[in-house]
Amino acid sequence: MSDDDKRRRFEQLALAHLDAAFNLARWLTRNDHDAQDVVQEAYLRAIRYVDGFRGENARPWLLQIVRNTCFSWLKENRPAEWVGFEDADGVAHEIAAPTADEPPAMAMRNADRLQINRAISELPVAYREVLVLRELEDLSYKDIARIADIPIGTVMSRLARARRLLQQALLPGSLPTLRGVPSSTPREVKS
Repeated sequence: MSDDDKRRRFEQLALAHLDAAFNLARWLTRNDHDAQDVVQEAYLRAIRYVDGFRGENARPWLLQIVRNTCFSWLKENRPAEWVGFEDADGVAHEIAAPTADEPPAMAMRNADRLQINRAISELPVAYREVLVLRELEDLSYKDIARIADIPIGTVMSRLARARRLLQQALLPGSLPTLRGVPSSTPREVKS
């Protein structure tokens, strides 16, 4: 495959998923700048191996590269978070938004969204990753299992635990214990 063919194939497969790649990296690193670095490195890796891609859906393939690049980066740059991932291994509850679009209702929705985003960012990385891939990126359990290189049962287990931890974090009085989180996050929970 010529370099031009390789570049065109890469653009066709991977560039459409740049937002999803950044979103996953942002949630795993908790930092926009670090996420940009991780995505750039992941895309460099992906372009090197694009001729080996044999599937129909490039999104899980690309997100798996982003995930692996992210964890390599975390292992090197934030070993304490990597240990947290190694240690990590419910029931889903949706939070209904107020029905009225009046200013008080809008303010409540914004506050709820901020609380949810902070609670997600505080989840252990193993749970945060499956929650982001399922709930924010809308991937199937099968795709998540492939990306995270874990059995589907583990995906379901981690997702249930993530939802349970998220529910507990959203109980009144529990959020003040969360660490500070940057206020802007891509593809945040929306009402």
